[in-house]
Amino acid sequence: MTPAVKIAERAGVVFHLHSYESDPQVEHYGLEAAQALRLSPERVFKTLLAVVDERPQVAMVPVHLKLDLKALARAAGGKKAVMADAALAQRLTGYVLGGISPLGQKKRSPLWLDERAGDLETLYMSGGRRGLEIEMAPADLLAITGGKLVPLAR
Repeated sequence: MTPAVKIAERAGVVFHLHSYESDPQVEHYGLEAAQALRLSPERVFKTLLAVVDERPQVAMVPVHLKLDLKALARAAGGKKAVMADAALAQRLTGYVLGGISPLGQKKRSPLWLDERAGDLETLYMSGGRRGLEIEMAPADLLAITGGKLVPLAR
């Protein structure tokens, strides 16, 4: 199993795994997951790595929305946020693009979860590889990661 699944198991929270066949040519991994699992995109969150004033930050927003970098910078107490390039994101997390999970990353960075997750009973996030999603209560995700619920998406 992936490091993300191992972290969820060790945390002792309720979660469910969902697998689907991922197309290696797809551009929007999160939307692919929502479609494959027949879910509303509002329930499926993408995990993004950004850098705020040279400090890596993990941001999660619904797959059909975009990350507001100014909102992330404010939440992290910084001035400027930029998206991490693919090589940095993969190196810091230990996951490939499209499979980056907020759980079990090589280097733990602060987690910021879009406030829309607060309205959900459960959300879906990458399980650490393309084609694997973890379903979990947002409160459990925040408890495991020490993350915060903030406005992030536009």
